[in-house]
Amino acid sequence: MPEAKPTLILTPNIAAPDDTYAALIDAHDGLTDDQSAALNARLILILFNHIGDPAVLAQALRVASQPSQQEERP
Repeated sequence: MPEAKPTLILTPNIAAPDDTYAALIDAHDGLTDDQSAALNARLILILFNHIGDPAVLAQALRVASQPSQQEERP
């Protein structure tokens, strides 16, 4: 049986989204803008490494590059 091709999950998939968001915000507490940007960059690279699949990463980049619906509102 062929191995299933991994795909990017775009539906809600975090058990405790509010707690997860709070942890992200807390991680930035007290950082300068440059330190905050560096933290984000490190986090992205760590998560990219965790995902590992180039096709999924490419799909994530395509999705993230699209303006959100909120950004498109006047």
